[in-house]
Amino acid sequence: MTAQIGILLYPGAQVSAVLGLTDLFHLACRSAPREDAAGHLRVRHLRADGGAAPETVFDSDPQGFHDARCDVMILPPSLEPPISPEAAVPLARWLRERHADGTVLASVCGGAFLLGETGLLAGRAVTTHWTYVQALQDRFPKAQVDTDRLIIDGGDIVSAGGLMSWTDLGLKLVDRFLGPVAMAATARMLLVDPPGREQRYYSGFVPRLSHGDAAILKAQHVLQACEGKETRLAVLAAEAGLEPRTFLRRFQKATGLTATDYAQRLRVAKAQELLQFGQQPVERIAWQVGYSDPGAFRKVFLRIVGLTPGEYRQRFHA
Repeated sequence: MTAQIGILLYPGAQVSAVLGLTDLFHLACRSAPREDAAGHLRVRHLRADGGAAPETVFDSDPQGFHDARCDVMILPPSLEPPISPEAAVPLARWLRERHADGTVLASVCGGAFLLGETGLLAGRAVTTHWTYVQALQDRFPKAQVDTDRLIIDGGDIVSAGGLMSWTDLGLKLVDRFLGPVAMAATARMLLVDPPGREQRYYSGFVPRLSHGDAAILKAQHVLQACEGKETRLAVLAAEAGLEPRTFLRRFQKATGLTATDYAQRLRVAKAQELLQFGQQPVERIAWQVGYSDPGAFRKVFLRIVGLTPGEYRQRFHA
């Protein structure tokens, strides 16, 4: 089997990710089991200039491409702000045509904004860098943005989270086209974790503060000041100047979270800081962030972060 993989060099695309993916696929072909020697990945870079259709500027095997169709088209990350709707329009049209022809579209980090301009994310789950969650949701309200996950594989649409998650996407595609043995061998050679990480291991809590509801913002400021320890509904509703039921409804609409979940995420964020930079035992940290029951703290921490407090400390302790 030969898979043809295109990497789109759109304006601002991160060159290191483009070259890194190219090297990863080259290494994967060398790592494939001997009995799968027929399996091969051919890579080409397509540069997008202006309104013209992207043109091939690099081809790992010029004799190998018998038509213009790629099995996968990767939209790499960018170190620049997300591509503007105006710049994305001609590329989005071209990508929709490729997708209609059977090409899998795969984005990394900010590449999700270009993917979103195709209109193909309506009603579908997508991930991006965790700092882009609100910007992506605001720009594409019909998309289901989930930045807890590092990779979301929808078959014909694949998205990966942060800047370096191109390694995870690359390994996912190696697994798809060359099999798990080649994927595992490639991961070992590159000294990177095989797919299975979650982005929430690395992300911090970024509260939504630009929703425009001044009453709810007052309650958020109280929660921020006490690091989520003040959770009494009567106190928060009074601070917002609202009836309790109205407060609960407007809080969730404005922030996307219930008041309880919001407070828990503030507490867990503080616990992450203490675990990363301190030496206190988990039980004392639980008490310090407002939990009298260490067992309850561990359950909440695992639900939000995806790791136990001990596992988090082992992975991230400074």
